[in-house]
Amino acid sequence: MGWIITLLVGALCGWLASLVMKTDAQQGAVANILIGIVGSLLAQFLFGNLLHLGGDVAGSGFSFWSIIWGVVGSVVLIAVLKALRVLR
Repeated sequence: MGWIITLLVGALCGWLASLVMKTDAQQGAVANILIGIVGSLLAQFLFGNLLHLGGDVAGSGFSFWSIIWGVVGSVVLIAVLKALRVLR
């Protein structure tokens, strides 16, 4: 059950990030899930571990703040992918 919630939250984060970055029409559901999950991990590492922002919230389970951090991490990931011209 935990994996299903992880996939759903990852999809939500990836989809919201793709709307913010205006790449929604270029990505499918699988790309949104992958970007959301990797973006959430990126946010946990970057903001939680490296910069010590958000404390345990950056990587702790399902909460409003974990979704916010996941979207922020996903936006950063999409920006990097666009800069590397992986996404247009």
